[in-house]
Amino acid sequence: MAPEIKRSSEQTPLLAETATSRSSQDSHRRAEEEDAAIHGAPLASQRKRSSRELVLFSWAFLATAAVIVLTVVLQHRNSTSAPAVPGAPTTGDPYAAKSGLKKDRKRNLVFMVSDGMGPASLSLTRSFRQHVSNLPIDDVLTLDRHFWGSSRTRSSNSLVTDSAAGATAFSCARKSYNGAIGMEPGFKPCGTVLEAAKRAGYKTGLVVTTDITDATPACFASHVAYRWQMDEIALQEIGEGVLGRSVDLMLGGGRCHFLPNSTAGSCRLDDVDVVGIAKDKHGWGYVDDRSGFDSLKLGKNVNLPLLGLFAPRDVPFEIDRSKMSDIYPSLSEMAATALTSLSDATKDSEQGFFLMIEGSRIDHAGHINDPAAQVREVLEYDRTFQAVLDFIKSSDTETVLVATSDHETGGLSTAWQASSELPVYNWHPQILANANASSEHLALLLHQRIESGPEPAESLIEWIRTDLVEARLGINDALEIELNALASNPIAATNIFAKMVSMRARIGWSTHGHSAVDVNVYSSGGPGTEKIRGNVENIQVGGFLNEYLNVDLEPITKELREKMVMANTVEEKFEDDKVHPKEWFEDVNGLVAY
Repeated sequence: MAPEIKRSSEQTPLLAETATSRSSQDSHRRAEEEDAAIHGAPLASQRKRSSRELVLFSWAFLATAAVIVLTVVLQHRNSTSAPAVPGAPTTGDPYAAKSGLKKDRKRNLVFMVSDGMGPASLSLTRSFRQHVSNLPIDDVLTLDRHFWGSSRTRSSNSLVTDSAAGATAFSCARKSYNGAIGMEPGFKPCGTVLEAAKRAGYKTGLVVTTDITDATPACFASHVAYRWQMDEIALQEIGEGVLGRSVDLMLGGGRCHFLPNSTAGSCRLDDVDVVGIAKDKHGWGYVDDRSGFDSLKLGKNVNLPLLGLFAPRDVPFEIDRSKMSDIYPSLSEMAATALTSLSDATKDSEQGFFLMIEGSRIDHAGHINDPAAQVREVLEYDRTFQAVLDFIKSSDTETVLVATSDHETGGLSTAWQASSELPVYNWHPQILANANASSEHLALLLHQRIESGPEPAESLIEWIRTDLVEARLGINDALEIELNALASNPIAATNIFAKMVSMRARIGWSTHGHSAVDVNVYSSGGPGTEKIRGNVENIQVGGFLNEYLNVDLEPITKELREKMVMANTVEEKFEDDKVHPKEWFEDVNGLVAY
């Protein structure tokens, strides 16, 4: 047992022994503290300091309490002002405080949608461009230099969205069901950023390469239960909806939905002259061909509102349109026209403009699984993105560009393996470069040939080989089974032509529909755009649009729900008769869309 060590009053306390580097005064104080602690007696200095420490303690306690109260108040304020759903619209300008900018500052917003373009489409197009232009591997697309993040795309009723629900997420900042045009679940109309912008004094525009009544543009300026109601969409877009006219400029295709069915080129089911109503009742100017487009002088000779419909349905794929530029304007030309005209129209106003530009037919190329058509569509979209950046650089008004896709189409993969072979670690851009026409266009030529009159199978097959496959697709090793399939089954020709290109280029597709893959977000940057960096939900992109413009969607939504009684009628039809919505609208309109 260790002997007990007794300390005398002369011994140096233990605490002092460990502090040899301190001053003698400090050592003495610590020794005194140790002795007081051992004997349980308070120090004289402690007694003298007690009143002072009590004051300091009280002050610290009150300061801490004040900080806690302030934190609770701020958290409460944030929780009551934030949207209930992430990305949902809010009132006021949440970016003003962060950026120091005033709420009433003038601003423009350009929102671009690359319909159906997924990340693989960018990889495909970047490598294609580097190959055909003999560019170094570090030469990238304009889009690549403005990559911002990615967006999740699910709809309210499916992990795989369609364009209607995807665009409603952008326009209303709300999740909805596949097929919804400016509608929430339950067939409830929701106010859109375009409508709110117009009500707030902004000029507004829609530019597309598909039918202007197609899902994406329709979601910004109309409200119907399902996307197949294109005749009704056309009427609402020109101002026949309950809100009146919300769009100042529309450029694209889809002329057939604006002409009465007694007129050549109409696809309406009724005899309503939508163009006539637009001109006579709502004051629209109207152009419908390349000559009319050229008269606009790229926006320098435009009087708003303006309706420009340059194709019966969709503007041809860029791979085909480029050879018909005397008939159809390009996406970049229409976008430049819109930017100039909207800028001029707002130069003396307190508000700027909101413009939605859609690279629509990237999606169609994906549905067809046509890689040669898709790379040209993405390149034209990239050129249009650059045109907007050029406008922003030259504009005196603050302008922000945000771009994303509603979904990916086709399940594209830049590699393909036949079931009977080992993986092939390569794909061949030159195959796409050899093609100078889309599979859609080639199928049209084939149908025209067959409809011109009967001919021997051998003659038709030889014409397909030389005039279509070799001359237009650049394929010189077509198999007899491929040629026979084209001649005997022309209805499937579009997909057969596309597959011939894809297989030789070693490009794979998993579907002719959409996929659930996350899509890219791009931006020019600017106030508030940090909010949509990283991985976001598509409704957060929609929320940014209305927040940046400092507009409130709720009054628009309330007005729509008070006035749109037809939406309730449609809902009753579905619930009472248990009819599938798609079947019911096909029966009514005779229309089917992707």
